[in-house]
Amino acid sequence: MTTVVFSHGQESGPWGTKIRAMAEVVKSLGCKADSIDYQGIADPTERVEKCVRECADISDELILVGSSMGGHVATAAAEQLDAAGLFVLAPAYFMEGYEDLTPAPPSMPLCIVHGWHDDVVPVDNSIRYASSCSATLHIVDGDHRLTANIGEINEYLVQFIKTVCA
Repeated sequence: MTTVVFSHGQESGPWGTKIRAMAEVVKSLGCKADSIDYQGIADPTERVEKCVRECADISDELILVGSSMGGHVATAAAEQLDAAGLFVLAPAYFMEGYEDLTPAPPSMPLCIVHGWHDDVVPVDNSIRYASSCSATLHIVDGDHRLTANIGEINEYLVQFIKTVCA
């Protein structure tokens, strides 16, 4: 069995609109879905530590999914958790003042989805990161929240899970 664990962004919660929609798709594929609550934890390093703690006992194949700061968190935790795959939305890589916190590219399959009109995390950050590790990169006609792009995102997520679990 495969377990998909979601990490939300800095200003959202564990079961926001995007995560609920993605979790339904994940469950329709026969995977387990869970989401970690990081509300009240501003420090990215503390969020990574919480992700590692909460996922440490998962014996299933693990796919991490993260949005914005949650993308950073999932990426930073992926190697420690021996994740099978990493799927991130508008990940907070190379953020001004936090460049040194950007995790090294992971060794597992990585898919990044980012909006052209993101005014929070520059799309160029994802292009730079993806090119450093030959990640799959989908740039969509969307903003930072990517809420209007959930249909596209779910198509990419299904394709990613099927590829990783093949």
